[in-house]
Amino acid sequence: MTSLLVKLLGPAMATPSYRTYWFGTLASVLGFQMLNFSQFWVIHELTHSPLYLGYVGVANAVPAILLNVFGGVLADRINRQKLIIFTQTVNSILILVLAVLVLYDVVEAWHVITIAFITGGINAFDQPARQALYPSLVERNVLMNAVALNTAIWTGTRIVAPAVAGIVITLTNTATAFTLSAIGFITMAIVVLRMTIPGSSITGKSGLTDLLDGFRFLKRHKVFMFLIGLTFLNSFFGMAYIPMMPVFAVDILKVGADGQGILMAFGGVGAVISTLVIGRITNLSRRGLLVIGGSFIFGSLIGVFALTSALFGNYYLALSLMLLVGLSSSAYLITIMSSLQLLVPDHMRGRIMGFFGMTWSIMPLGGMYAGSLAKYLGGGANGVAYSIALGGLLIALFAIGPALYNKEVRSLSRIVEENSYVATNDKLKTD
Repeated sequence: MTSLLVKLLGPAMATPSYRTYWFGTLASVLGFQMLNFSQFWVIHELTHSPLYLGYVGVANAVPAILLNVFGGVLADRINRQKLIIFTQTVNSILILVLAVLVLYDVVEAWHVITIAFITGGINAFDQPARQALYPSLVERNVLMNAVALNTAIWTGTRIVAPAVAGIVITLTNTATAFTLSAIGFITMAIVVLRMTIPGSSITGKSGLTDLLDGFRFLKRHKVFMFLIGLTFLNSFFGMAYIPMMPVFAVDILKVGADGQGILMAFGGVGAVISTLVIGRITNLSRRGLLVIGGSFIFGSLIGVFALTSALFGNYYLALSLMLLVGLSSSAYLITIMSSLQLLVPDHMRGRIMGFFGMTWSIMPLGGMYAGSLAKYLGGGANGVAYSIALGGLLIALFAIGPALYNKEVRSLSRIVEENSYVATNDKLKTD
């Protein structure tokens, strides 16, 4: 079985600890993706308002953005295993509460928003610990493959989780989807509990000093700052279509929950294909080109998807475009993520992943932006489509502007090659 996994997925699967952790993460992320789908679906059922979709996104994003950096500091200071077990368990309990509210038909919009707010805060401490942990489970020479496989979980579950959630909601109810989501989180907690995982190296400094050390590190290594900033832009403008997907599915393309799930799944198919192909490459020689070209194509495709959906309402065309969106987004995002992991020193990994985690936390704010801007672009479903198209255009313009003319991005492969010693030898001087 192990040899088959290595053959299919790559050399990182040969390491037992990483393999176990990977399957636990798979269960957790499946739960997370089902939670996202289900909470946006139930809020749309309750309110039929694009703005309320944005409210849920903001409720989830604000605590995550504010606390992600502190979560990174904590991940560098305490036992990451215990931290992950705690966060996964709390999340599962919160989701089960939401499931009960839905089951007894007493759920209200504020319930969904409140639980989204709390889980956002919990995830701010969960994500940096998980991102900082898995590179310590594999040898450095297979880290590129490990990063790709970790990314493949997030992209791959976009194939299964939305489709399953949509079908489950159609056949049963949203409460069942929430329950399955909670099972995914608690599975991760059990898996991590049974593992032997290296603890964090505690610095002995204060949390504030560690936080300031993280900022000084980013200032010293500007390539980190630019790559994280580029991902911020992608998450805010480029990924705003995700929380707005119920509008595309129900109001524009005229398909139900299962149709929305399949639409998101096609994006996941493209992302997985791209991720697995890049993950098999041990030494990317065109990192800068992948970052710039991938972001330009991704932004352009998002714009085309939104506009053609509004103009023609063709579901099959939308499916094809979502496949291409997944291919392009994964191509440059995994390049950014692997570059960060290959360059960051181990003692700083939690903090840098905390900063990087903020980029994903800001994604729901993009949904709020899109929902709010829609009112000024004609209102209703078409207004949402135009606001998403505008976000895609901004991504494409940034790719052929600041990103293309940034020397560090163009020379990213050389920087990774020449400065990979940072991960093991470079120690930040804080005196």
